[in-house]
Amino acid sequence: MSHAAFAIVGGGLVGAGIGYGLAKAGHDVLLLDEGDVAFRAARGNFGNVWVQGKGLNSPAYADLSRGAALGWRAFADELEDLSGVPLHFSQNGAFYVCLGADELERRADALMAAEAASRIPSGIERVDRAGVAAVIPEIGEAVAGATFCPLDGMVDPLRLLRALLSGYQRLGGRVQAGGRIARIDGEGRGFVLRDASGIVATADRVVLAAGLGNAGLAPQLGLTAPVRPVRGQVFITEKLRPFMPCGIHFIRQTADGGVICGESSEEAGFDEATTRPVLRNSAAKITAVLPLLRHVRVVRAWGALRVMSPDGLPVYQRSTSHPGAYLASVHSGVTLLPFHAGPFAAALAGDWLAPDLAVPFSPERFHV
Repeated sequence: MSHAAFAIVGGGLVGAGIGYGLAKAGHDVLLLDEGDVAFRAARGNFGNVWVQGKGLNSPAYADLSRGAALGWRAFADELEDLSGVPLHFSQNGAFYVCLGADELERRADALMAAEAASRIPSGIERVDRAGVAAVIPEIGEAVAGATFCPLDGMVDPLRLLRALLSGYQRLGGRVQAGGRIARIDGEGRGFVLRDASGIVATADRVVLAAGLGNAGLAPQLGLTAPVRPVRGQVFITEKLRPFMPCGIHFIRQTADGGVICGESSEEAGFDEATTRPVLRNSAAKITAVLPLLRHVRVVRAWGALRVMSPDGLPVYQRSTSHPGAYLASVHSGVTLLPFHAGPFAAALAGDWLAPDLAVPFSPERFHV
């Protein structure tokens, strides 16, 4: 049985990112991970660092996303240097393409309104079809135009998780994998964590970052995790010559040349399967946007589960009934990684989040 100052339940991008930040600050951290049998969003993640469109109705979320994106380059450099793992990170901006003039006008107006309400400028702009074609000449005639944000980027999510865990351990963090935490009890001034076989670890403080698993664990500590699974289906093509200097919201070209496509959103419970109708619809849209892909082979397809709150925003909480217990339930694990490894980790070791972050992301917003 292990003891730590901080026990983090969940070894995906959110949990590993928080652990990385705590370990970097010199804290004793134990990361408890169920292993590859878990519903791991990081495993099926698209890999976008994405700003535009986030926080349309929440200036706090818009600013959180923009601030994290601004920190991504420095964070990527630091993590690559520490881990030795290339992340294939780029931040050349990205397009959100629209297939009709009305759609483009509505989207551009909404984004410009959100831009005016945000404290951190994103550089969002409306681009006509000729402007898109000047960057990606292969763009299809069906595209009416796009919105473009220079803060948007992409990263290899599998390499990112590998680098994050490697860096975390090099900073002195510990990993204990293979068991699913089923029960957490507050005892004295600390916590006891158990799986099906018994006590796994004890800790002075505990952080729930178990994705969809937070829903069952949170009530044990007086916390709330109103999250549900939302399935996305993704496919990747054979390797092609480089032709996309920047991404499109549901299409990106990997460093190896394959083109990833996926934008579906389904209420399918915990079913991670792929389905022909959804993949067929995705293929129809990607070939309308990039006709050169019509005769390209798809080599792999997969499904993965997003961790979604009722309004799509993060949920951050500290327990009042169990002091020292915290929760992070997040859909945007890639984009917000510099925040989780930086200010959020510091807040766990300090006096919690400032009100401008603690209030808008508290689950209390669902009970007004």
